[in-house]
Amino acid sequence: MIKKICVFCGSSPGKSPEYVASANILGKILANSGLDLVYGGGNVGLMGEVANSTLKNGGKVIGVIPKALSDKELSHKGLTELHVVNTMHERKAMMSELSDAFIALPGGIGTLEEFFEVMTWAQLGFQKKPCGLLNVRGYYSHIINFMDHMADERFIRLEHRGIMLVDTDEALLVEKLKNYKPSFNEKWLDEINMQKME
Repeated sequence: MIKKICVFCGSSPGKSPEYVASANILGKILANSGLDLVYGGGNVGLMGEVANSTLKNGGKVIGVIPKALSDKELSHKGLTELHVVNTMHERKAMMSELSDAFIALPGGIGTLEEFFEVMTWAQLGFQKKPCGLLNVRGYYSHIINFMDHMADERFIRLEHRGIMLVDTDEALLVEKLKNYKPSFNEKWLDEINMQKME
């Protein structure tokens, strides 16, 4: 059962108001659904927007931030819980442990790195928590197409391509996460191809 959803997103708002609007809609949906938000603990950009929206609508928000960023006064001071950790690695590990599912709103390199790390863990069978991309304004369309390309070129299984849930609608994506049924397949491609690579 999903009780806490981790949201990875930008520390900037992006250039389109639609990104900010989506973060606010998602926060409201989480709060109204009784789902706690887990996120990176910041008070800026889309991070601050999704946290504030969740709190404004009566939801609980758990932030996890490295001390170096907290010391720069980037941490949100009004959260339900704020965990200050020593490193980015500790931050990601704690966010994963606390969460039952993951959503990536638009963001930069850090957002992609965090999202694809949990995707990798799912591919390897280390965790079976659903991972969703919120494709606001087609922001992630190139990445979605590239995932299809990786599957076509047989660097990932089609089943593993399916680990990444995608939607343009915040409520529908949350429902997809709730209804996700993990099925474990070996990461490795068929033995014939593996032998050819040796």
